[in-house]
Amino acid sequence: MSHFLCSIVEKQPKGRDFVFLLDGSDGTKTGFPAMRDFVQRVVETLSVDDNKDRVSVVQYSRDPAVQFYLNTYRTKGEIFDTLRGLKHKGGRPLNTGAALQYLRDNVFTASAGSRRLEGVPQVLILLSGGRSFDRVDAPASALKKMGVLIFAIGTRSSNNTELRKIAHDPSYALSVPEFTDLPSVQQQLQSSVEEVVIDVTPLEPTVLVDSDKKDIVFLLDGSDGTRNGFPAMRDFVERVVEKLNVGENKDRVSVVQYSRDAEVHFYLNTYTTREDIVDSVRGLRYRGGRPLNTGAALQYVRDNVFTSSSGSRRQQGVPQMLILLNGGRSFDNVDTPASALKQQGVFVIGIGTSSSDINELQKITSDPSLALSVTEFTELPSVQEQLSSVMSTVLVRATPVTPAVTGKKFGHILHSKISGRGKKKHV
Repeated sequence: MSHFLCSIVEKQPKGRDFVFLLDGSDGTKTGFPAMRDFVQRVVETLSVDDNKDRVSVVQYSRDPAVQFYLNTYRTKGEIFDTLRGLKHKGGRPLNTGAALQYLRDNVFTASAGSRRLEGVPQVLILLSGGRSFDRVDAPASALKKMGVLIFAIGTRSSNNTELRKIAHDPSYALSVPEFTDLPSVQQQLQSSVEEVVIDVTPLEPTVLVDSDKKDIVFLLDGSDGTRNGFPAMRDFVERVVEKLNVGENKDRVSVVQYSRDAEVHFYLNTYTTREDIVDSVRGLRYRGGRPLNTGAALQYVRDNVFTSSSGSRRQQGVPQMLILLNGGRSFDNVDTPASALKQQGVFVIGIGTSSSDINELQKITSDPSLALSVTEFTELPSVQEQLSSVMSTVLVRATPVTPAVTGKKFGHILHSKISGRGKKKHV
């Protein structure tokens, strides 16, 4: 069993599907042989010949090109022969976002050999040597929601912030000065990630859900900086609730306020009528406090509010929504708890003010376009219609459970860009 990247417990007899995405743009010409050698050394540690592990390689610059799919080769020998013959693609600009989207639509698919629907772990290893010219947020998020575990390896020419967005978790990152230093990174990975275990839960079928049945949690910034705006936040929540179809078997609502710590005002199963909820919302008192720990609050609602005991119907396929009203930059890190919420299937919408950090809000939300903004909270009525439209038109699905990773973490970023040509072999 390979110790590279992760050791899969023996209960995973089906192996793993590995996709390498290699940056083949003009800027990586001298480093490409080192990338190619790195992929070969990794493949040497895998169980390909007994059809446990499958491998695909994609190279990219302006456009992605598949060198071979997950079901193209069944032996290490065939893969090695192709790897040795890989030629640097070249081209510009570097469109990492488009490459990630391409993988989602064309490589992590059953026809291309992916066994995702059979519960086989899906791993993407990105090798990147530069900043992307297009947006990576949405396509990276789409891959992660599909259950793909993303690692990224970058060089000094890469953009670390971008790589953290792409990686499954910001801690899944490695950095080398140049691609010729990749051997030292591999040794580091083999020792650092030896104990990491990936538990993969077989995917549930996609379930279309009645939009009249939702679990909605409001997370309100009650820190010192929002004292003047809190009444407007409270009124906004009341107006949104007035439009919901509240009931035991219809919409459920919870409200949480936070500053340094989070405090639940009421859970999803506390009230079963709109009138009770509105009465409680009208009585909300501004909490106050500092600093503003948004990351801790997101983790809190994941562990304590989006749970069956608190009234969440996630396991029944009912859409889970979090609406965050935020008026400042968080003092703690939001990346990991936000990612954990989204992996759990929670659809996150964020509304910030001019005092908020828009980049932070975009990391938190399910899609960067769902980070709405107003100058002050008194202007919230201006985005209410937009929010209602998003809530009513978004196709909400019972999101499959994605790989949960426990054990040792390893630092920095894994980033890979791939392009390639190859014939897709259907099975």
